[in-house]
Amino acid sequence: MLTPASPRIWSIIAASAVAVALSATFAGAQPGGDGAVLYNGIRLLEPWPPQDHQLSLDPVPPPYLSAPPAVIPIDVGRQLFVDDFLVADSTLERVFHLSQYYQDNPVVDFDRPWEHQSDGDRRGPLAMAFSDGCWYDPADGLFKLWYHADYGARHLCMATSRDGVHWDKPEFDVVPGTNIVMERPGAARVVWLDLEATDPARRFVLITTLGGEDLIPGGAPWWGSRGSMWLAFSPDGIHWSELQSRRGPTGDRNSAFHNALRGVWVMSIRAYEPFDTLTGPQRIRRYWELTDLADGPDWGYGNAPLWCAADRLDLTRADQNHIQPQLYNLDAVAYESVLLGLFTIWRGGTGAQEGRPKPNEVCVGFSRDGFHWSRPERRGFMPISETEGDWNWGNVSSVGGCCLVVGERLHFYCSGRRGKPYFRDAGGATGLAFLRRDGFASMRAGDGEGSLTTHPLSFSGGHLFVNADAAGGEVRVEVLGEGGALIEGLTRDACLPVTADSTIAPVRWQGVEDLARLAGTPVRLRFILRNADLYAFWVSPDAAGASNGYVAAGGPGFSTNRDTVGAAAYEAAGAISD
Repeated sequence: MLTPASPRIWSIIAASAVAVALSATFAGAQPGGDGAVLYNGIRLLEPWPPQDHQLSLDPVPPPYLSAPPAVIPIDVGRQLFVDDFLVADSTLERVFHLSQYYQDNPVVDFDRPWEHQSDGDRRGPLAMAFSDGCWYDPADGLFKLWYHADYGARHLCMATSRDGVHWDKPEFDVVPGTNIVMERPGAARVVWLDLEATDPARRFVLITTLGGEDLIPGGAPWWGSRGSMWLAFSPDGIHWSELQSRRGPTGDRNSAFHNALRGVWVMSIRAYEPFDTLTGPQRIRRYWELTDLADGPDWGYGNAPLWCAADRLDLTRADQNHIQPQLYNLDAVAYESVLLGLFTIWRGGTGAQEGRPKPNEVCVGFSRDGFHWSRPERRGFMPISETEGDWNWGNVSSVGGCCLVVGERLHFYCSGRRGKPYFRDAGGATGLAFLRRDGFASMRAGDGEGSLTTHPLSFSGGHLFVNADAAGGEVRVEVLGEGGALIEGLTRDACLPVTADSTIAPVRWQGVEDLARLAGTPVRLRFILRNADLYAFWVSPDAAGASNGYVAAGGPGFSTNRDTVGAAAYEAAGAISD
């Protein structure tokens, strides 16, 4: 059903353009520091973010892929092979992997009276996370999901789980007898668990969009062609402050996230823009970053730069006459050493069948500087179903926080909609998908031996680990110094091969305790594979395998937003499933 998008002229739903055209000069400084060097050695462009960034149907690779740092520091996180940033030379095949839906989806469905109605509007029930958020809270050891209840988005509800699979809907005191935690919270919103917050009252953050149909706090007038973004805080995710700090203008399907790799909050702003001579106005994203959500500058009119959009490599549906896809939404999170982006792509039209929700699917992208994206895999990472009546027959959308780290697996939550027999965009529920930890892409060798050599790397730890499936094969590693010479004792012949399927396998050499003597010295790693897939590698400061990378929306065993525990997190995940 899906084919590459056609570049021919197409039309989309008429919409009022958001008056946020790019201007040559920003009115209000943003954080980042011109020319700042990031954790991975990338030097940010000057000024930052790029003021003159343009959008095109022709995809442009991120600048750091064509000009990587001379030496790449790898102290932050597992190093993923989602692009060629780390790779100097390789004979291996890169393979991209998709998530697999849980067989008993949906995991959260509408089964409460308040999930069936909104102020008398009975267009259909919902219990779906539409961005919203799903997090593991180390304070009480619970998975927590915030979601839309009822089509009018008048209720924000929270569900909880001990294992991330089986969910409960506790009764809270906000609306007694229900799991409603906020009324009239806005239709496009994200909930974020900020484990770096210094104020306990701001541990949870709600960023929401209000428009002409929503109740504006304090009777303030609605402004902007479609909406504006508001902010609320909570100590527990249940009891929320009044909405505050209005910013705009925006489109109607916004999101936001904290880029922990750079320490900034990013507003993922919906806009409608013509950006190519072959297209009319389409849904795109504009970008705005803040170090302080409550006190940072407003983008106002004309200051939020163009950021990203769908392009001609995005797949379209044959039943939609190859209409050019559009970027419907973008959620993101810091995962290990990259920024993971979940791109909700509108495939064109509303589906061939009457009453079907929009054919939106979630795809993945990756960024190493927080602004430029690499999207080598365009298939639906969390796709729609082609079977009428399925929970994800249409309008599959990502969830704030993006994914959780649960032992060997990542948990991805998404919402989908049944459409019929309800209103086209109703009948929404929340589903779960699984992926191997770090499993977005692997470098693969078959029966014939293959190798991959990295660019020069630097590290401060001493214990090398790999995430590899070498059952039936093997992975060996050798270390190269200046000029490509092999370092004595760290050759392939001295390496004890990895021959198991493990997401945290130590690499050792005969007679060598660790790599600590090479700390701070640029070296290259050469991975030699046979009948194996290599997903990631990292050099840990301890034998337990902690990566010091970011763990997205958290998971069992993690007390912060970083992996400082290594193997202990696997033990904690195993305990919840026993």
